[in-house]
Amino acid sequence: MIQQRILAEGRNLGRGILKVDTFINHQVDARLMMAAGEELARRFAGRGATRVLTAEISGIAPALATALALGVPVVYARKVKPVTMPAESFRETAPSHTKGHLVELFVSPETIAANDRILVVDDFLASGQTIAGLVRIVERAGATLVGIGAVIEKSFEGGREALAGYGVPIEALVAIRSMDNGRIEFAE
Repeated sequence: MIQQRILAEGRNLGRGILKVDTFINHQVDARLMMAAGEELARRFAGRGATRVLTAEISGIAPALATALALGVPVVYARKVKPVTMPAESFRETAPSHTKGHLVELFVSPETIAANDRILVVDDFLASGQTIAGLVRIVERAGATLVGIGAVIEKSFEGGREALAGYGVPIEALVAIRSMDNGRIEFAE
């Protein structure tokens, strides 16, 4: 279903950027996200996650749907620290390919505890930099990483390999192997 939507509505903007604003990143197809969340939850059901962690804003929809299906809370890393967040919060930075600069990720220590088992879910797995920033927050909190999930993987950017050292399952619902010459080619 996601692959068909990418082919019908996705736009290859070049430089490895895939625009999916009409169903994931700007306008969210709620039914599609619920189905994606249910599938990610099915794939990680035996991992004992107590929280799903993501980055705002595009990761919230798939993470929320996954958390709902698992029956656990979702925590999202804020990109701007609100005044309501404790001074001693978890902070990491990660380069953003689509924004072209470093983004900050802030998580309140009130939302992740050392006894938590964290499933990281995001809309894209590309270079793995944002997800690695989230994993560093999990580690700083003393929590346990139990898996990494994404709706769309751009396997040609090497994110899976970059994250493999964490020793947890990595699942993507759709994998794109190439976006060369304006085309979108899916992995088998």
